[in-house]
Amino acid sequence: MQKLLTFVVQGLLTILPLGITLYAIYWLVINIENLSRKTLTNTLSIDWYFPGLGLMVASVFVIVVGLAMNMYGARYLVGIGDRFIQRIPLVKSIYAAISDIITVFNIGKNSDLSAVVSVDMGNGFHQIGFVTGEDTGKRLYPEDNKIGVYLPMSYQIGGFTMYMDRDRITPLDISIEEAMRITLTGGAQSKSSD
Repeated sequence: MQKLLTFVVQGLLTILPLGITLYAIYWLVINIENLSRKTLTNTLSIDWYFPGLGLMVASVFVIVVGLAMNMYGARYLVGIGDRFIQRIPLVKSIYAAISDIITVFNIGKNSDLSAVVSVDMGNGFHQIGFVTGEDTGKRLYPEDNKIGVYLPMSYQIGGFTMYMDRDRITPLDISIEEAMRITLTGGAQSKSSD
């Protein structure tokens, strides 16, 4: 019986990562398709809808918005909208939380959030961090040589930012994605990700 239970656990540990990933992709595609279908059929009164059209329209919409963000004045207009949303109670809290999460996931794309470092926590302990506040550290602590470092917590989206002396950090020669994966999983990585 113990051997059978071991096989069940091994089977689950093998199937779950792929199964959950595939289900998450399926859920996302279905929800985008359903939302786009409702928008196309109700708002635009399209009678010739076919499965997949909603996903195609949503993809084109996202690409157009991405292109528009590179046009002159687009960022200014988005900034106006951002400031307007930041004045609405409750909405601003939700909006800020989502923006922060996106910033964490976009950490490798933003040059201001690019350096993976090891932070000396004292007593021989080190923690992986991400440099986030070179300019902010200079502005907040002009007399000191402080730098802002984001320290994510394992197994959740969260963490905290510390402003510390530069001599307490050491750059690490790993990618942002690998550092996030190591941090978020508590260092437990599959052999295939090495």
